[in-house]
Amino acid sequence: SGERFARGDIPVAGVTADPFAAWIDDWSMQGDGFDALSLKAYENGVGYDLTLTAEGPLVLHGEDGFSVKAASGQASHYYSQPFYDVDGTLTLPEGEVAVTGEGWLDREWSSQLLEEDQAGWDWFSLHLGDGNRLMAFQVRSASGGEPFTYASWIEPDGTTTAHYGALTLEPLEESRVDGRDVPTTWRLALPERGVDLTVEAVNPMAWQATLFPYWEGPVVGTGSHAARGYLEMTGYE
Repeated sequence: SGERFARGDIPVAGVTADPFAAWIDDWSMQGDGFDALSLKAYENGVGYDLTLTAEGPLVLHGEDGFSVKAASGQASHYYSQPFYDVDGTLTLPEGEVAVTGEGWLDREWSSQLLEEDQAGWDWFSLHLGDGNRLMAFQVRSASGGEPFTYASWIEPDGTTTAHYGALTLEPLEESRVDGRDVPTTWRLALPERGVDLTVEAVNPMAWQATLFPYWEGPVVGTGSHAARGYLEMTGYE
């Protein structure tokens, strides 16, 4: 993992809206809106140069992009582009590797923090083997109460259905990561869609020791569907 900081009025970092481009040093994202993007970055001998081409529409989560995170109504604005085809090159210490695959971009913003009784979240983005996509999360209670859960069921044409309170996330196995126990195998169930998965981290040690430390990394799922995707977890101290 890596992170960099810079002010926008310094030449090494900036953003332009039309054409879209955002950069900091030699890290950059640019393209034609979100329909086609180019991503480039290099850090400590590892880098990538990728092209992302959208094969479906943007997806709005919650109610037209208003994504509730608590029973009190605390929320964010949240959309995704889960239909990217990706190709390009990874630069590794042993050389360059051509890659292809599927991509998922999220954009979320809010003026509010979590509620005082919320400890963090567990968030999944999954490409399912039948062509559907699933975004699912829970926001955990600090006092041991019921978490707030939500899922977006995304069909191949982009039709999206919101599911409040129907998701079950159950940690099955933990890994000792950077001095803390983090759940890296989960049972994920959304009965309304016939989903019942065991989701496992590809690399259980994927702790991000950044300014705001958290866990994130790729996952694979088995069970009712084959699944590949990503998991992000915060609040594990």
